[in-house]
Amino acid sequence: MGHLRELRSRIIRSLLVLGFFFLASLQEIDWLLKGLKRLLPADLYFNAPAEALWVSMKVAFFAALFLSFPFLLYQFWRFVSPGLLHAEKRIAVPFVLGGSFFFIAGVAFCYFVVLPFALGYLVQFGVQEGLKPQIILTNYIDFILKLLFAFGLIFILPVALIILGRAGLVSSAWLAKNRRYAILINSIVAAILTPTPDVFNMMLMMIPLLILYELGIWGVRLFGERKKRG
Repeated sequence: MGHLRELRSRIIRSLLVLGFFFLASLQEIDWLLKGLKRLLPADLYFNAPAEALWVSMKVAFFAALFLSFPFLLYQFWRFVSPGLLHAEKRIAVPFVLGGSFFFIAGVAFCYFVVLPFALGYLVQFGVQEGLKPQIILTNYIDFILKLLFAFGLIFILPVALIILGRAGLVSSAWLAKNRRYAILINSIVAAILTPTPDVFNMMLMMIPLLILYELGIWGVRLFGERKKRG
């Protein structure tokens, strides 16, 4: 029951912070929508009276999730920390800061690098086929937000590997030994999540995944295996 009360407390705090940033994001929704619209080299349309309103709410929620992500990570860590050793608790700050940094880096990489190339390719492909783009607002925003969130989560890979190393589930030697399987899995993930079929855009995701995996190996070697060496 104590764990359930603690979980409820952490969830309530997270929802309060998420709600605060949601209301703050609604105040800047015009700026947020313009920032997403500028990526598309075509006009946007909506085909239902309330569609623009619901899309605005969805964008505000994603912005709130993005802004509150460090706090959510901290709440997660505070919930699981009582079951950890003293030495493991000391990585709380690196866990929160590292996870937040890589999540933000993933979202930024997707927004500034992947999406401009992907959207330009997709729209231009249709135009070259003699088609006129009539892109619906809901479909476009869902497409953008899913990719942004996916890249943010994928970029947390080094932090996740360090945590697994601390837990004794993986080691740097094991990760290095199975590097070829990681390359195969990264290729499959990149092929699934990349919105365009061309190799160039797929490499925009695959190369960062491989770099993140290598960073994870070094992270486990430097931080995740300290307990074993001790």
